[in-house]
Amino acid sequence: MNSFQKSLVIMAGYDNGWEVASEGPDHVTLTSAHHRSTARVQQAASGIGWTVQLPTGRLTEELARIEDEFMATGHTFQTSTESALGNLLDHAARLARTLPDLPRQNYEQAVAEELFCLSHSTALTQVERLVRQRVGQNVYRDSLLDYWGGACAVTGIAVPELLRASHARAWSECTTDADRLNVFNGFLLVAYLDALFDRHLMTFTATGEAVFAPSISQEVKLRLGITEGLKLRWVSTGHEPFLSEHRGRFQAKHVTNA
Repeated sequence: MNSFQKSLVIMAGYDNGWEVASEGPDHVTLTSAHHRSTARVQQAASGIGWTVQLPTGRLTEELARIEDEFMATGHTFQTSTESALGNLLDHAARLARTLPDLPRQNYEQAVAEELFCLSHSTALTQVERLVRQRVGQNVYRDSLLDYWGGACAVTGIAVPELLRASHARAWSECTTDADRLNVFNGFLLVAYLDALFDRHLMTFTATGEAVFAPSISQEVKLRLGITEGLKLRWVSTGHEPFLSEHRGRFQAKHVTNA
């Protein structure tokens, strides 16, 4: 890889949330202060495009969903253009910031900074609990915005002001901060779907199809603009434990009320 090619990789990295960790004769390794992932970028063997090696695990599983744009073999991704390389690095950085347990670390740091400004006696009161909840919900929303690419998990609407961070297992019912802030414990939804999901008037099957409570009639669906075949854009294996619990609550509520 010549110096010009390396400069293209470095620029793509800087533009998409990465910094240079090291350079070799045939590669550039990128890292970031905002997450723990690394990316080793080389020119493709064909001389056209780039190959990007990322750590194995949840990050590569999530990136492999985007098969139309990035060809994946194991934990190595191939991009055909400079623009595609930038898109891959952007997706990877966004996902790396959301995967456990970085949101929890960001939450703890933000809470500590706010509580530092409070007196010791005040910090032990209801104020601390309110600070923790507010900061946590902001961190969780930011994580879901990153994970879902700033768009609703169902409709694809990408207007942040219309989107809500919806928990499958409610914040108050989580026993740990790890669960409260887990990006798989819920979905980024437009406001009316968030209201339905939060009240267990809607849930999703294991493959992502929306299921509605009997009280949500066809007339109500038409008024809300809900069409047939509504489903999640994708479902990860990480979602299923939380989603299964949500379906259980949904079924118990509506069987009881049937």
